[in-house]
Amino acid sequence: ISPDRPMRAGAISWLLAQTFWVGGLWLLQFVMLPALAKIGLAPLLIEEVAGSLQPLLVGFAAFCVLLQAVVLIQLCGLRSLWHDLRGQLLLAVLLLAGSHYAARAGIIESPYWLVFSYLAMGLCGLILVLQVAPGRER
Repeated sequence: ISPDRPMRAGAISWLLAQTFWVGGLWLLQFVMLPALAKIGLAPLLIEEVAGSLQPLLVGFAAFCVLLQAVVLIQLCGLRSLWHDLRGQLLLAVLLLAGSHYAARAGIIESPYWLVFSYLAMGLCGLILVLQVAPGRER
């Protein structure tokens, strides 16, 4: 077993989690829902599908972001959550996920916040994809 094995495992788990949550958010919003509209499903049915799948994907994204935060802390230290762009993006996604659920619960009374927080999470994920995975900086 080589000494760099934990760093490789961390980088691989980072990339895998990132692929699942970022890809899932983008896939639902920009592939699945437009495809359902294209095949002629009723708009109300499409809204129902989006309304039931979006909270699941937001929760899954929050779980994957927590996993990525653990990997980032393990490889780069706790300060990397505030001083590293990757950590800042992860924290932003966690806050957006929390605000998404707050809007669903009626705490935030804006009809647009659900869509904004979901799309902002996707944008943060896209920016995160462009960053180097921790453990691969060398």
